[in-house]
Amino acid sequence: MIDESLDFSHEPNLTIKELIQRIKSYYKDADTDFIEKAYHFAEKAHCEQKRSSGEPYIIHPLNVSATLVKLKMDVETIVAGLLHDVVEDCEIAPTVIEKEFSPSVAELVVGLTKISKIKFRSRQESQAENFRKMVVAMAKDLRVIIVKLADRMHNMRTLQYISKEKQLKIAQETLDIYVPLASRLGINSVKGELEDLCLRFLHPEIYYRLAEKVAMKKSEREKYIRETVNMINDKLEEYNVKGEVTGRPKTFYSIYKKMQARGVDFDQIQDLLAFRVIVNNITECYKALGIIHSAFKPVPGRFKDYVAIPKVNNYQSLHTTVIGPRAERIEIQIRTEEMHEVAEKGIAAHWKYKEKGSGVVKANELDWVQELVEFNQDVESNSEFMDAIKNDLDIGGVFVFTPGGDVKELRYGATPLDFAYSVHTEVGNHCVGAKVNGKIVPLKYRLKSGDSVEILTSKSQTPSKDWLKIVKSSRAKTKIRQWLSKIEREKSREMGEEMLESALRIYSTNIKALNKKNEFKKSLEELNARNLEELFIHIASGRNHVNEVLERLPSIDFKDNKETQDKIESFYQKITKTAKKTAHKENAVIVDGLDDVQVRMARCCNPIPGDEIVGFITKGRGITIHTTRCDKLFDQDDNRRVDVEWNSEYNFKHPVNIKVITHDKPGILSKISKSINNLGINIRSAFAKSLPDQKGSFVFEVEVRDYSEFLKTVGVIESMEEVISVTRA
Repeated sequence: MIDESLDFSHEPNLTIKELIQRIKSYYKDADTDFIEKAYHFAEKAHCEQKRSSGEPYIIHPLNVSATLVKLKMDVETIVAGLLHDVVEDCEIAPTVIEKEFSPSVAELVVGLTKISKIKFRSRQESQAENFRKMVVAMAKDLRVIIVKLADRMHNMRTLQYISKEKQLKIAQETLDIYVPLASRLGINSVKGELEDLCLRFLHPEIYYRLAEKVAMKKSEREKYIRETVNMINDKLEEYNVKGEVTGRPKTFYSIYKKMQARGVDFDQIQDLLAFRVIVNNITECYKALGIIHSAFKPVPGRFKDYVAIPKVNNYQSLHTTVIGPRAERIEIQIRTEEMHEVAEKGIAAHWKYKEKGSGVVKANELDWVQELVEFNQDVESNSEFMDAIKNDLDIGGVFVFTPGGDVKELRYGATPLDFAYSVHTEVGNHCVGAKVNGKIVPLKYRLKSGDSVEILTSKSQTPSKDWLKIVKSSRAKTKIRQWLSKIEREKSREMGEEMLESALRIYSTNIKALNKKNEFKKSLEELNARNLEELFIHIASGRNHVNEVLERLPSIDFKDNKETQDKIESFYQKITKTAKKTAHKENAVIVDGLDDVQVRMARCCNPIPGDEIVGFITKGRGITIHTTRCDKLFDQDDNRRVDVEWNSEYNFKHPVNIKVITHDKPGILSKISKSINNLGINIRSAFAKSLPDQKGSFVFEVEVRDYSEFLKTVGVIESMEEVISVTRA
């Protein structure tokens, strides 16, 4: 049996009468008067408009609604499909839509309306702003994006009537944004159709060559599909499993991707056919899998269980590749009828058909929509926003487990740091290391499906610029940049405030006194600063000189003479020098905000940056620093306790002891030492002894910059097969 997918072809002769008949086939109680009213409203609004093909414009909204009907959407969504262009193209006010139809229909139409009146600096910026508005709209009601996909589907179906330049632009935008969106919503029928259409316009020579080659073998392929379907059916019947078996050639785009990935031509691609087995329940899914694997030889490493672990878009199916008849590789998907409905129609398959006004889809059930909304709020740059959309929407590929057994889907190449930020921003910001499958790994470790990930955190840990090279997801990169920007901004604010305060001393006044009299108003307005904090940052960055502020203060008789300028420059140099000095402090620990207090690290626990620490005043020795987990804390006088923190600018190395228990084998000391040295870690000393039961004990004193470098060292040692355990001594 040949698999017939949903047909989204352009229908130039479609009528409202036929559309209503299709709706009634799946929704008998649909308010057809409401739909007819929307059609006549749209027909009147678009009466003088023509499409690029020369057809009456109303053909477009009718076809958009037809796509929504094929996805079995509710009445309000279909009505929005009929009306989706009347606000933008016909200057119909949203209030009119609300009055004539309903508030929710009006919201859908407004959400779909493009930002056409705003002039942007570039097409990319226009595209980004348009999409950002759509993100906000779809957060309220996911039907916005479903109608948008239907709109894009019909536009792609009739793309041949516009200029070549526009064809390329629209096809690329569709591939970058709308295909991943369809994938995330699980609407695979739309995704596959859009991909093939994009290939047709972006690479016509490849598309038509594939079409020709596939057509040449059509009769042979259909015969093979019938034979294989019959063979699978016979095997299922033999074991009393009832199922519907279909076969189909893979889409042109999926064949093209295989050719690209493998660097081969069409004739060298083997797995061109996909078969689908639809059974009654989950138990029969696994039973059918066993039957197929007993009948055909499975290809190792090509089995995926999306039933037990669904994709982020709720897609469920068993996937396996086997060696079929005539030694051909074939892919087989096994699922229930309900799973199939979700696979083809995605979020639309879960729709509950209600009376108009009460069928809103809530986006808060989909975490990725909320992440998109949050990202939209966090990011100011349009280019950064669009990069995130293109890179992160269709992320699939790696499924990892949290310590609690929950599953998270991350993009290929994701690292523990990406995982940490996917859990929570604070977990990411304070991440010092990770355990994967119980073993410590470096932060740049590439996660694999099935990995169990535990994040190690420390309150004193903060993001660094190096992290931007490690993470792959746009969310993680944005959160790291925000933290770095916040720290940099705070430093600039403090420096700018000190510069202005120093200059004001010449005139025997200060910031607080002048601000109380609202004397900074002119400076803020003319120097384009929203508030005093921003003015301080402008001064520190060099955007504005202190003189520019002084000459705008009403109560100050600003004199631009040499003596005054010399004093101001003197303040500038002194503050800059202090800032540089602060950035190169030679103490690893700052005590109560001071950097010139004598400190020493307790030998009992050897604290290193990243550890949570506490200080105690010690007679004749300054401040002794312990970790908060140190056993010796109970022996300390709490009255001598002081607040301490690591100096983030301190760049020297710290000694730490690592105890390693191994199987006692010749050359193991040399092997461990070599692996540590390969990391660029200096070994200060090593102590070895034999233990009972043919085991060995080693204590290495090594020098590390911080806790993350310590974890990296431990991870490398743990990865050796001779090693039994690694602990901090």
